Order: sequence, then structure tokens, then C-alpha cells
Amino acid sequence: MSVERASDGGRPGGGGACSLALIAVLAATVPTGCARPTGPVFPPLENPLRWPAPPDQARIEYVGALMTDRDLRPGRTITQAIGRVLFGESAVMAMVAPYAITSDGGSRVFICDSGSRVVHVFDLDSRRFEQWRPPAGGGDGFIQPIGIAWHPAPVERLYVADSARGAIFMFDAGGTLLGEIGAEDLVRPCGLAVDARRGRIYVADAAAHQVIVLDRGGGLVRRLGTRGNSAGEFNFPTDVAVDSTGRLYVSDSLNFRVQVFDADLNFVRQIGERGNTAGSFSQPKGLALDSEDHLYVVDAHFEVVQIFDSIGRLLLVFGAEGIGPGQFWLPAGLHVDQNDRIWVADTYNRRAQVFQYLGAHAQEDAP
Repeated sequence: MSVERASDGGRPGGGGACSLALIAVLAATVPTGCARPTGPVFPPLENPLRWPAPPDQARIEYVGALMTDRDLRPGRTITQAIGRVLFGESAVMAMVAPYAITSDGGSRVFICDSGSRVVHVFDLDSRRFEQWRPPAGGGDGFIQPIGIAWHPAPVERLYVADSARGAIFMFDAGGTLLGEIGAEDLVRPCGLAVDARRGRIYVADAAAHQVIVLDRGGGLVRRLGTRGNSAGEFNFPTDVAVDSTGRLYVSDSLNFRVQVFDADLNFVRQIGERGNTAGSFSQPKGLALDSEDHLYVVDAHFEVVQIFDSIGRLLLVFGAEGIGPGQFWLPAGLHVDQNDRIWVADTYNRRAQVFQYLGAHAQEDAP
């Protein structure tokens, strides 16, 4: 078999010389402005957006949003600029229906996208972007990934609940699929929470109207609840969260409340009820706890986030319906990271919005 080689006037190696010459010309002609330094992931707003509004002391501040890989604002070298001229821009990697969010306790944020059937991985430090999904032969990929949770070191695993598949995919810290768990015990898994101290994975199983408790390897530990509206019963639970003491919070969506259980899974209290005033719910979904064990609840119908103290008293409501900063369109997932940044999966706006809890001692002029 013969191989046709490019030539340049019959000179051996002419093609390579031509390529080098072209690159040299481009290097001399590509404007230096095409190269750029790394920019801030979340540029500050000229007029900060905070809740509550002045003159009250601010507790929550809008930080920014992620919609595509471009929002990481990586730098660009002159070599990369030349590549852009030669080959054009790479395709923008955008979110379709972000539904759940978690982080690894460091710089990586994981966003479960049920629309594009992937997990988007944004590294806020390295500015690297990846997409994780099961490889061919790994369960034939995601169908409807809508729940996500991170198990911290020394185990370091990412758990992704696939509601349509009725199972949880388990990845290592580098994105390698380790396998599926829970397929024999789950019907329609939704929200996930990890209690690393006790070695538990909590799963809100909407179709079973239960919370399923698994060990970190996927073995069944316990089933909590049955269908109903009494204490300890559920009607399509959609999310779960664990606080610093091991208390379990369950978004009991069609009972329009959040139920709280102690570390031994004994019922403690109910937060909220059906209504249209602050402190009540219409469609509670995502749950999260900050460093002071304040409970955050996103309501997909009211399109707000409500914050409660540890005994269920309403502290603050932020957000509104819309497409602008601090506004939501059918939000779903919620996560508070190690820096008390509040991440909201703003599903129909195809983005993740980020807010900062300013702390109990924040001042009105906080940066």
C-alpha cells in the first residue's frame, strides 16, 4: 500500500517546513490581544445584589452564574490564539437542564444535567471543564440523572442518581465509573445526601415514597417511611440533606413540607406547610445546610429560596421569578459548599446561580 505525502516543490520535508513557516507568519500577525490572561470566574457587579435590602443588614449576596464552559474564563496563550485562527473556536459546552449540584470540598463543582445526560465538572481553580458520563458498556449511559452527592476523603466518590434507570452510578475522584449500586432496592431515586461520619447514603425515592439508607458500597441499611401525610410518612419525597449533627432533612414535596429526623432517624419536627406566604411551600425541592446549620429550601413553584434556623423558624427569603441575576425559572437542586457559597440549579434558565452567605456578623458594606 502506498502513502501519498504532501510535497513542497519536490523538497523532502517541504510540508513540515511550510507548516512551520505558516505558524511563524501567524505568530507575527495574530494580534497580541488574541492572547489573554485568566479572568475572574465571577466578575463583581457594579451594583451588588443583596438580601435583605437596605437598611437591613445583608445576609445573602449574589455572586454570579455558570452556563457554559466559557464562564470559567481561562487564559489563552499566543499558541492557543494561533490554533483558534487555524481551526476556529471549539464548540461551546452549554447546560440544557441542570438539576442537581454538589462540590468536592475543593475547587470542583459537579452539575447533574438531566437534559444532556451528563455531569458537568467545573474546576474553578484550574479553569478546566469536563463532562462525566458512564462509558460504553457502563450501563449504556445516563437516562435521567437528577441527584448527585460527593463522598469526601479518604473514600472520594461521586454518586449520581439516575431516576429513570432506578440506580445510582458511582465514580472515583477522576471520573472513572466504579459501578452501579441500589438497583435492587430503588424505584425512582432522586435526591442524594452522604453522611460520611456514619457511612450512610440517603436516597429520596419518590416513587417508593421512602428514604432509602445505603452504606457507602450500596448495601441496603434501612427503609424509612411509607406513603402518607403523618409524621414520618412521605408523598413523593424529592431531596435529602444532612446537617453537622447527623440530622436528616427530607423534602416531602407533595406534602408541602420538610421533615426532620435525628441521627437515629427518629422524627423530630415538620417545617412548613402548604400555602402561599413566606415560610410555607408549594413545590419544595432542593435542600442544603450552611456552616451554621441554617436550612435552605428551594421552591420550584414560588421560584425562591427560603432559609430557616435549626428549629424551623423562617429567617429570610431570596430570589424571584425571572431570567435576571438572582431570579429563577423552575429551580430544582441546591448545594452549599465549604465556603458557604449557595449554588442553585436554575433549571429552565439553563444555569447554576451562585450566592454567598455573608455570615451572622456580616456588615452592610461587606465586599
